[in-house]
Amino acid sequence: MKNKFLLITVVSFGLLMATGLAQAKEWEEMTPKEHQLLKPFADKWSTLSPEQKETLQRGAARWQQMTPEERQDAKKRFKQWRELPKEQREQIKQRFKEFRQLPPGEQEKIRERFKWFKQLPPEKRQELRKQWQSLPPEERKNIRQNWKNMSQEERRAMRQKLRSRQGQE
Repeated sequence: MKNKFLLITVVSFGLLMATGLAQAKEWEEMTPKEHQLLKPFADKWSTLSPEQKETLQRGAARWQQMTPEERQDAKKRFKQWRELPKEQREQIKQRFKEFRQLPPGEQEKIRERFKWFKQLPPEKRQELRKQWQSLPPEERKNIRQNWKNMSQEERRAMRQKLRSRQGQE
């Protein structure tokens, strides 16, 4: 009984320490560099949730570790993001949320297919986009639904069939 109490105490203390370390810092606790990066949020910092604060602080830490080229790319992507219509941004957020809920194996498969697609010559990527976009919306919807309902073996066979078709063109 004594050992059980000790174990519970140690585990509880460890959890308390872990959550304490993961908590977001208050404005006064941050470094001057963090203040500089998070300056747009200074006035409302005290009203942000701990999760929002932590997210912003992680972003600031990532920013500090980026090379100048990476920062330039990030600025460009952020500008593109802001220029998207609100509906499109919401759709992207929803898709990302759905992606994050997939099992890690499925996420990895999607990343691999994206990597494969990005490695194609620009002309081939454009051609594949045009082929997909030329399909009627209902047909695209049916393809997506059929794909979701296929077994792994059926998907492999379909990929093989599509690859052989691409080789013939």
